[in-house]
Amino acid sequence: MVAEGELTTEAGLVVERVYGPDDLGPDHAATVGEPGSFPFTRGNHPGGYRDRLWTFRQYSGFGTPEWSNERYKLLLKEGGTGLSVAADLPTQIGYDSDDPDVEEEVGRVGVALDSLADAEILFRDIPLDQISTSWTVNGTAAIMLAFYVAVGKKQGVARSQLRGTVQNDILKEYVARGTWIWPPGPSIRLIGDSIEFCAAEVPRYNAVSVAGAHFRDAGANAAQEMAFTLQDAVTYCDEIVSRGRMTIDEFAPQVSFFFYTHNDFFEEVAKYRAGRRRWAHIVRERYGAEKASSSMFRTGVVCGGWTLQAQQPQNNIVRVAYQAMAAVLGGVQSMFTAAWDEPFALPTEESTTLALRTQQILAHETGVTRTVDPLGGSYFVESLTDAMEEKVVGIMADLEARGGMVQCIEDGYVQRLIADESAAVQRKIDSGERVIVGVNRYTSDEPAPDLAPPAMDAGARKLQLDRLAEVRRTRNTRAALAALANLRNAAQGDPNLMPYLIDCVEEYCTVGEITNELRNVWGEYQQPTVF
Repeated sequence: MVAEGELTTEAGLVVERVYGPDDLGPDHAATVGEPGSFPFTRGNHPGGYRDRLWTFRQYSGFGTPEWSNERYKLLLKEGGTGLSVAADLPTQIGYDSDDPDVEEEVGRVGVALDSLADAEILFRDIPLDQISTSWTVNGTAAIMLAFYVAVGKKQGVARSQLRGTVQNDILKEYVARGTWIWPPGPSIRLIGDSIEFCAAEVPRYNAVSVAGAHFRDAGANAAQEMAFTLQDAVTYCDEIVSRGRMTIDEFAPQVSFFFYTHNDFFEEVAKYRAGRRRWAHIVRERYGAEKASSSMFRTGVVCGGWTLQAQQPQNNIVRVAYQAMAAVLGGVQSMFTAAWDEPFALPTEESTTLALRTQQILAHETGVTRTVDPLGGSYFVESLTDAMEEKVVGIMADLEARGGMVQCIEDGYVQRLIADESAAVQRKIDSGERVIVGVNRYTSDEPAPDLAPPAMDAGARKLQLDRLAEVRRTRNTRAALAALANLRNAAQGDPNLMPYLIDCVEEYCTVGEITNELRNVWGEYQQPTVF
């Protein structure tokens, strides 16, 4: 309980007027450790960013694969060091572009990907043995992974050389985002299959990026974001370990994480430091990991999210820059900086380039990369890290006591926690207790920018639909149907489904066809009534 007159972070952690040595525990040094050593509070690697900068990504994808391919080439030309693929909503929830139920959504908030033919164009002239690619997709993540493996094969790139991440975190979709397809049981099975497959065959690819970002955008605070995310990760690791085919040391190095960085600067730094330490203890103590790399907390972040405001929108440039610095001081491994105009539309080439420049200036002009964990030893930051970890542990213990993450989702408990937090924050914004510059203080009559959201014109839509029709016309129909039948049969048993998905993709089966085969076996998830 916060006493009257006390100041707190956005997550409710009490902030004292001043901090000193007495605020650190007697075993503080052992608790924190050194950079590159367990429990990794100060970072995964001894040299930090002196040895290797974080990966500069920009989330991008729109319309047709041709359009997105050109944007990717621009970003790489401007100094991006990794790609982050945005798929359109039909692709994310398993529909083909010619399905009448999704006609208006094709290519709107991401690129349309119906078959391997689209993926081949998306990565045309982009060497997959040199570029790391992240996919923000969940329901159809295993299919997108199959696309990537198949395109690599077409390029002559061995599976062992492919690098990147597929988000593939379905649990938060049931709570905070909605791009689910199948019920939790088979969905977690498919995630487990992806993780096992990558551990065995694509060792440089992260088969899951457990994503707190969408909990946060739905209204969770920083401590809830971290706790819910770690609990999801525990659920996925429990799935793999329970199969008895792999030890934690064989797959944990390919489990990664994904968060939003918000505006409460020091809380965000503490969030990443606390999450890194908590995950190290979980992997070692719960699962008995022996390899140091198994306990490392690898995370990418987005700077933006709901903190971007439509009022006085160029203020967003400043917000994103401070968030990016907080993320770096927290020790993240990759970053996507949102563009200032994203509250209105998909960003322009100019605003996207400026967002990328924000990272480049941070890396090369500010000096924050010269030493490892620059805020380590700060009485305030260390105390806040301890307080954040303590709160995260308490939230996770509550979820465990209630039956685990799946049970808490099916009961609607997590959804209610987020809704309550979101409502409390909105009340503070409405009352002015939480200040948002340009929104509830220092306001003006500045008109919104005249930005027209790009749209799939008739010619682009026809190009996408014609290609899909051509794929169906020219593929080996007998082989495609046989691959789908094999997938259906395998889904009724318990073999790893990734080889079957790759077979389907290489026979040019479509996303909709593959999804429907599994939907016919597993059914479709039905949301609980929460309120």
